[in-house]
Amino acid sequence: MSPPENPQFEPPPLNGEPQAPTPFVVVPFPAPAPQPTPPEPKAGEDPVWSGGDVLWILVLTAVTFILMQVLVIPRLFLLVYPHASPMELLQKPALALLSQLLVYGVMAFYMVLLVEGKHHTRFWLAIRWNWPGVAGVSFIGVGVLMLGFDLLGRFLPMPKNTPFDQFFERPFDAYLTAAFAVTLGPLMEELFFRGFLYPVVARRWGAAWGILLTALPFGLMHFFQYGNSWGAVLIVFMVGVVLTAVRAMTKSVAASFLAHVGYNGTLMVLVAWSTDGFKHMEKAGLALF
Repeated sequence: MSPPENPQFEPPPLNGEPQAPTPFVVVPFPAPAPQPTPPEPKAGEDPVWSGGDVLWILVLTAVTFILMQVLVIPRLFLLVYPHASPMELLQKPALALLSQLLVYGVMAFYMVLLVEGKHHTRFWLAIRWNWPGVAGVSFIGVGVLMLGFDLLGRFLPMPKNTPFDQFFERPFDAYLTAAFAVTLGPLMEELFFRGFLYPVVARRWGAAWGILLTALPFGLMHFFQYGNSWGAVLIVFMVGVVLTAVRAMTKSVAASFLAHVGYNGTLMVLVAWSTDGFKHMEKAGLALF
């Protein structure tokens, strides 16, 4: 039989040499497009929470404060002062301090729940508490030096009487207010303003704007407390600038807290000394902030 003429059925050559395999054509995959590198946070601040979270803290604090003033605290005090009018209840310092204590409690609970529950981060680590140790004494000294701002009160329009004066009309109320002013008051203010608000602002606009835009609401918060006095607000604003600058430079909320305690504590000590233990407040020659 003759071999078929169709070449595809031709037998392999008999010379025994291996044939080179047909090479495979490999089509390369396109290189992945480079992912854009996220910009570095300004001022080295990158908190796990957002500006919206900070706004919710403000809303919750405002709503809680209103509920305490309208519903909770007056009912409690009517049990102690059953014949007092609503206006008389509002003028009692213990009522205001108790209300503030309860508001701070709700505020602190929400802060911890926000950081550890929503963002799964340790609270004190996230807010950069960073206790300065022995060096904390120097930050208390910074607070003492800030008393120089109060000298501006001699050149600014300052009110003779403010709503804050009622907290010092009786020695018991004055000592209670002084204790609040060097413990829970500065702690909660530092946690919110320097712990939560500052890093959000500094991340977007940088440290300089973060310091100014944190100190501004800190000063405005005291506007009604000190008789709608813009002179008092200016002094508190300057104190807020220094406190936020301490937080920005040290990356430590504990450092600004100690400076805050040093400022408030020195004021309380000087006023107590000049008024014979808060007994003669007419002798107080210092503005109370």
